[in-house]
Amino acid sequence: MMMQNGKEQQADWSRVDAMSDEDAFANARGDPDNPPKSREQVRASARMPQVKVIRRALQLTQEEFSARYGIPLGTLRDWEQARSEPDQPARAYLKVIAVDPERTAAALAKGVA
Repeated sequence: MMMQNGKEQQADWSRVDAMSDEDAFANARGDPDNPPKSREQVRASARMPQVKVIRRALQLTQEEFSARYGIPLGTLRDWEQARSEPDQPARAYLKVIAVDPERTAAALAKGVA
């Protein structure tokens, strides 16, 4: 649903489907609120840790990863299925896991004194 003049309206998908790639790119470039990024901007932007890639590289199930690193299973699933994104502290934590998964797990296993 789209809002126009305070009223809900259905998107005209047939119009979108009929657009050529060039038309779609021209429309995107013309959007002052959300212009597309250049290749250089994309390359320079910070990479978001991909939790699913990290988990699979460690050969862990969602349940194992969740238990090992203290991340609620529902939260992990939401991140992997793009229903939500990790906040800044969670992103930092995922980077730590990605860099040194064994020591991260060992530190968590020791607990706080």
